[in-house]
Amino acid sequence: MPGNFFVRRQHPVPVPATRYLDTVPFPPPEAYYCNEDEEEGHLMPETNRISGYLSGQLLIAMPKMLDPRFERTVIYMCAHNADGAMGLIVNRPLEELSFVDLLGQMDIDCPESAADIKVQYGGPVETGRGFVLHTPEYGHDGTITVNDEVGLTATIEILKDIAANHGPRRAILALGYAGWGPGQLDSEIQQNAWLNVPADNALLFDTDIASRWEKAIAKIGVDLSLLSGDHGHA
Repeated sequence: MPGNFFVRRQHPVPVPATRYLDTVPFPPPEAYYCNEDEEEGHLMPETNRISGYLSGQLLIAMPKMLDPRFERTVIYMCAHNADGAMGLIVNRPLEELSFVDLLGQMDIDCPESAADIKVQYGGPVETGRGFVLHTPEYGHDGTITVNDEVGLTATIEILKDIAANHGPRRAILALGYAGWGPGQLDSEIQQNAWLNVPADNALLFDTDIASRWEKAIAKIGVDLSLLSGDHGHA
């Protein structure tokens, strides 16, 4: 199976103590996917799907989110089941690391067509580990199918393909991820820390990063001025 890609970051995002997402070591995303080709020994893109819970939805931080790492964040939920949950923040670009710099660390030349790709902060767990959310026409042995609209790839091959103009049509590159233990996310939702709404590719890939939080809340149809830390939607 192709290897994951890791990068060096000069200015890691600080991780303060918080009442919400813990930063204890968390199982890697593939731990949530159980369909495995025993003969070939790798995950199968055609059948490696997840079911139930909030997988494939957007998790939206409530306006009074107390954790500064997740203030006004939108998280794409890649996996959620009885064992825990894993997602990627999709609206927090990293100013200190460009896509050109990231490829340079791996000795990959970056074409002009890819120079404007934003590297995003995906969450506080394993912040040097890279993930790419992308449209479903792209895939190889290391690709996990979240649903019919989105794939997840965390190997260096996808970076090489993007640099060679053979990558997915649309993609989000993130470093790190958000992780929850068993029942933890469910508890936070009950405490009105999060809103959730089904994801769509227009919001996920086409909406301006700076306005994704507002647009995600608008998709629910809730008046932002009426939201508080004491009233939520789950």
